[in-house]
Amino acid sequence: MKVIGLLGGMSWESSSHYYRLVNERVRDTLGGLHSACCVLYSVDFADIERMQAEGRWDEAGKALRDAGAALQRAGADVLVLCTNTMHKVAGAIEEGLDIPLLHLADTTAAAITRAGIAKVGLLGTGFTMEQPFYRERLAAHGLEVLVPERADRELVHRVIYDELVLGVVSEDSRQAYREVIGRLVEAGAEGVIYGCTEIELLVGPEDSAVPAFPTTRLHAEAAVDYALGRASLPSTP
Repeated sequence: MKVIGLLGGMSWESSSHYYRLVNERVRDTLGGLHSACCVLYSVDFADIERMQAEGRWDEAGKALRDAGAALQRAGADVLVLCTNTMHKVAGAIEEGLDIPLLHLADTTAAAITRAGIAKVGLLGTGFTMEQPFYRERLAAHGLEVLVPERADRELVHRVIYDELVLGVVSEDSRQAYREVIGRLVEAGAEGVIYGCTEIELLVGPEDSAVPAFPTTRLHAEAAVDYALGRASLPSTP
């Protein structure tokens, strides 16, 4: 079994979800008392969030590159960046690695393609929904990506940063997300991407009238399948 390097802390609420998912996947695949061989580097999200808000992406990339290098030194064979938004600096992180980075957008695109879907709605932080780094990666796999209207984007972003990263799960926010998803479906989305690790703490497949693609779960499962030699890394565009 290869060692999975989990680069998390963005937020720790979602990183704990990653840890559980990779171990459940190993247990369900191998049975018995098996669990994942993994190492975790958890950053201080307050520092990273400040860099996001101030547009200091180069500095954030360097900080995560150093963290990724530490995971490699700790024995990781593959790096899993446990956040959608910070894939904006995935290239900077890869510069410091001799091991592969399993890109979350690639694992998501692979699942959507397998489902035979071409047009998807995207929920995530404002950075993920509005900046091109994520949408263009998905589009390079042949997908058409829809994002919510501005007011809905602001709502989705606010719930993530003001509630979910703090472990607050509100029924009112769940209903608001359902309504945003419904408007994406009305706009033509054949599926919806839960493109923020915390979103899966709030909504599930049952909250969408079309297939939902939970990026955290898909990412974790792909990491385990690679670590166990059951699958290769997904193709990159």
